[in-house]
Amino acid sequence: MNDLERPQQLLDLALDCYLAAIRNIGHYAIELEPETTVRRHKYLADLVAQVSAGTVDALSESRATVRGLLREYRDRTSQYLNGLRRKLSDAAAALEQTLEALSQTDGDHSVQIQSAVAQLRAVPVEAASAVSRTILAATSAIDGSLEQVRKQHQLTVAQFVIEIGMLHKRIDSLESATSIDKLSQLFNREEMEERIGGVPAAKTIILLLKTGGLRPAETQFGRDVAEELAGAFTKRLRNSLPPTAVIGRWSDDQFVAILQGDQPEAAALAKRIAENLGGSYACLRAGKTVHPAIQLRIGIVDPRTDGPERVLQRVGEFLNAA
Repeated sequence: MNDLERPQQLLDLALDCYLAAIRNIGHYAIELEPETTVRRHKYLADLVAQVSAGTVDALSESRATVRGLLREYRDRTSQYLNGLRRKLSDAAAALEQTLEALSQTDGDHSVQIQSAVAQLRAVPVEAASAVSRTILAATSAIDGSLEQVRKQHQLTVAQFVIEIGMLHKRIDSLESATSIDKLSQLFNREEMEERIGGVPAAKTIILLLKTGGLRPAETQFGRDVAEELAGAFTKRLRNSLPPTAVIGRWSDDQFVAILQGDQPEAAALAKRIAENLGGSYACLRAGKTVHPAIQLRIGIVDPRTDGPERVLQRVGEFLNAA
């Protein structure tokens, strides 16, 4: 019995460790806005309840769910940091405008006050001794106060400059933290048309990808799932292409890539992409994993045989074909 109990004990321990890891994901995650945090804790609690059953199906399904929850939280954190970056940038711009306004205002008032002080000093001492002494005393007081105001203003300006510098450093750190968003950006159709029109003919291939499944995913699971599916497909596509490839989204379900290579290389690459990017993807819907699928058609256009207008025509013919 001891030999039979030992594997079961190890399995129970592994399950307990897995459940503790899921709970810790929620416990130690940085809290963002309350809505996101509450929803995240609910999804993780539901996952813990599902995995606690210990069934093979529940454990197998939880792998994609955990990955999806982490990916979703990463994306929401990225959006949150982007919002902070915009606010910090706006605050820095407002501070700079305030500094400029203060500088201009200070200069105008300083000139006016200095001119008034000079006029007071020009009053002859013999004009009226009592009045003259009063004017000279007031002039000295105004002059001293003006110097104090000037020093205080310089201190305020210096503090503003320090704050602006700190804001810019914070902006830079947030930009590096949110660089994952920039990696997923693609050129739009107009930009790709312009690039296709200017590509050198030698050793250049245009890869065309028509995806089926994005619109059905939106109809069946909702827009959030469709966007997550498009993002996952885009990431796989980028990882499948050379770093020098130029990738664009022609329309919601059509993608175009410009890359260096010849026809045989492009054909081999298209085959690998068709094998690796088609099929089902794991996405999240209300904290549960769903599996929308991508059906992929791939075409190749060689710009060496035609002019730019004909190349664009061939691109459109393939992508618009039923």
